[in-house]
Amino acid sequence: MKKKLKLGIPKGSLQNATIALFKRSGWKINVSGRSYFPEINDDTIECAICRAQEMSCYVESGTLDAGLTGKDWIAENNSDVHVIADLVYSKVSARPARWVLAVPYDSPVRKLEDLQGKKIATELVEFTKKYFSERRINVKVEFSWGATEAKVVSGLADAIVEVTETGSTIKAHGLKIIHELMQTNTQLISNHDVWKNPEKREKLEQIALLLKGALLGEKLVGLKMNVPDTQLENIVSLLPSLNAPTVSPLYQSKWFSVETVVDSNTVRDLIPELLKHGAEGIIEYPLNKVV
Repeated sequence: MKKKLKLGIPKGSLQNATIALFKRSGWKINVSGRSYFPEINDDTIECAICRAQEMSCYVESGTLDAGLTGKDWIAENNSDVHVIADLVYSKVSARPARWVLAVPYDSPVRKLEDLQGKKIATELVEFTKKYFSERRINVKVEFSWGATEAKVVSGLADAIVEVTETGSTIKAHGLKIIHELMQTNTQLISNHDVWKNPEKREKLEQIALLLKGALLGEKLVGLKMNVPDTQLENIVSLLPSLNAPTVSPLYQSKWFSVETVVDSNTVRDLIPELLKHGAEGIIEYPLNKVV
């Protein structure tokens, strides 16, 4: 690649999770001190750290070739960028975050229409304005620099639009969620002209492939076990897998080695069943990537 790929890494709550994901994918990003230009073990990439809220603007303008940011901030900025891949990960869980409308528990507001003429505090100002305008509900939307939950508790706003994954923080502030405006997740995006560049496009496709492989690997585990020939069919029938399990005969034995990949959430129920049906020496192991 003649020119390095300028890749934006989101600053803030997603930074550590993003760096960890890249590490599992094969790229080590080293952030030293307060530098906004971390080192990466790939001489075809140069990294820059910037706020997720601004990432799509820098990518659209060409200041950055590509970057990772939320679907929500692309919508907020109305940015014209190429979305390469959806990547569902966060600092808390492997599920999309939600932008929700919340009000105090004792609020008379029960639905969107009840906010007619009311004030809403949020960081997602433009999207929220558009959302209510499309539904012909006249509200005043004010930007919140942070601690948004406190705005409504202290009476500075009638409602808030805030991002949440579990809803626990909103509930802890004495608020209730009455509506979900959108679900959001991290997206790998690029500038349109960059995507047309064959060399940089190939690099971006490589990054997307391995990032998605690392995320899939988090959800799956490998299982390996020994199975007697009399129970082989029963055991195989119990095993979910990406394709079919690998079955190999053991040397000079009527036993087989069976290996498969399964959803990590099923293992706690699956292993006891396998033991009941005659499997022995069951080994569970983590997967770094599944491509």
